Amino acid sequence: MEDLNSLKVENLQKWFNEESKIWIPPAKEIQGGGRILAMFRAIFRKYESINWRESEIFDLGKGKYFYETISIGNLRGKGIYTNNICTVISFTDCGKIKSLSDYFKDTSSFS
Repeated sequence: MEDLNSLKVENLQKWFNEESKIWIPPAKEIQGGGRILAMFRAIFRKYESINWRESEIFDLGKGKYFYETISIGNLRGKGIYTNNICTVISFTDCGKIKSLSDYFKDTSSFS
């Protein structure tokens, strides 16, 4: 979370490789470190500020976790944004993100 909350794409590089897959609505699933970092650049540009805070983390075993997260921020031109997010994330043996899928309680701000 610390690297994500820095809002610096270069801090996220170490988490992804070309096999990494990520799905964050409303975008389609994408694969590959370069494409994932480009997506985060686009996400970060949408906000004047944003912060993610995990409320609970559940170890599902075999390098897979379930995160409950709250995101709070200010969307450019749209005002305050708050959302609850559930994330399923799995890691490779060397600590890279293998796959990540986000599920948002409220998707209305993405339309």
